[in-house]
Amino acid sequence: MLKTYFLFLFIFFSFSIYAQSTYENKQKRKQDSTKNKEFIKQLGNGYFPTKYFNFDLRYLIKYNQYEALRTGLGGITNDVFSETFRLNFYTVYGFKDHRFKYSFGGGFRLFEKTNTWLNIAYTDDLQETGSSEFLTDKRFFQFFEPRLLNIDLFHKHITKSISLEHQLTPKILTETQFAVSNINPTYNYQYIINNNVFSSFHLSTTKLAVRWSPFSKYKSVKNKITETKKGYPQFTFQYTKAFNDLFKSDFNFSKFDFRTVHKIGNINDGLSEFTLVSGITNGNTPLTHLYHAYPNNINKETIMQRFSVAGLNSFETMFFNEFFSDKFTTLQLKHYLKPFNVSQRYKPQLVLITRYAIGDIKHTERHQNVSFGSLEKGYTESGFELNKLLFGFGLSFTYRYGAYHLAKLEDNVAFKFTFNITL
Repeated sequence: MLKTYFLFLFIFFSFSIYAQSTYENKQKRKQDSTKNKEFIKQLGNGYFPTKYFNFDLRYLIKYNQYEALRTGLGGITNDVFSETFRLNFYTVYGFKDHRFKYSFGGGFRLFEKTNTWLNIAYTDDLQETGSSEFLTDKRFFQFFEPRLLNIDLFHKHITKSISLEHQLTPKILTETQFAVSNINPTYNYQYIINNNVFSSFHLSTTKLAVRWSPFSKYKSVKNKITETKKGYPQFTFQYTKAFNDLFKSDFNFSKFDFRTVHKIGNINDGLSEFTLVSGITNGNTPLTHLYHAYPNNINKETIMQRFSVAGLNSFETMFFNEFFSDKFTTLQLKHYLKPFNVSQRYKPQLVLITRYAIGDIKHTERHQNVSFGSLEKGYTESGFELNKLLFGFGLSFTYRYGAYHLAKLEDNVAFKFTFNITL
């Protein structure tokens, strides 16, 4: 009887240890899985996380026609370092222009509930002429940015800025910025107004950006507003005002930018995507702050010489620096067909694409030593992509037609790689 009792205790004790060990192992695996998912999520957002500092992958390696290879290092402190204070920086080097570019700054959280941050920054870098960025898009990240490979029109800028981020409601994000910039185009350009000639200039600007996601869903996690489901359509607005004579600013102009994105369906069963972008500027606006329509075609002779990588939302048949506008609108329609189920891992996908752009520009005579056209007649291109053929690569074919159809047939054609990868 005593032996049986001790045997029972031994079995019970052994089973308890085994059960506890199994539970702990499951918990550990669950924690490891959560950590791995969080790590992959951080990579997808463009960060390589460490204990106190997250390295920003956007600055590792890039390439363009002005700098050639551009490489560097940057990042931002994370919540382990501090939940109320953050520091950020980057420094990069261009191997063709032999010049370092850098930025540093910091932020202080004023109110936790509304995620309100006061930020300051100092930046000495390049910006593509004619590009227009929304303040609320600062965390946009792609593992590979194909348009950058062929951009050659940049301007240098030294910018000091102060900004205020504020979550007005869970669905409305705002940011206001005041900045003072010294602008110096890297190309031969002069802006003439009132018999004054400017080859470089100063700007003092205020920006107000609003991103409205009325159909997204949010929840509060550890007193932070977190998006749990993206809803569409989404809307982004931005107003920019440049003040003449404020901190030696040379020009007075205003800009209003708008974008909406709408998606119907899902990527696995068939998805339709609509993107509308529009902008208008009034006043004395130099070329650096006008609009292009995100062209992505190289100025070379044959189709194969122009063979490169297609962008995500760029006009593939429109040549770089072909058009500039002081008001414009673009509409892009994409329809993703259901992926071809060749095998469990190999599922190419066909995407049908149509893009349209219209715009205009006044006072072209003010912009000296550059030549470009107007989009007043309306620009149209259509085509398709066959994505994920091999290791994320695919092929793209686009044809230019309508008012800006070119006399030489092959000049209307863009044949390119595509690259799509997600984590």
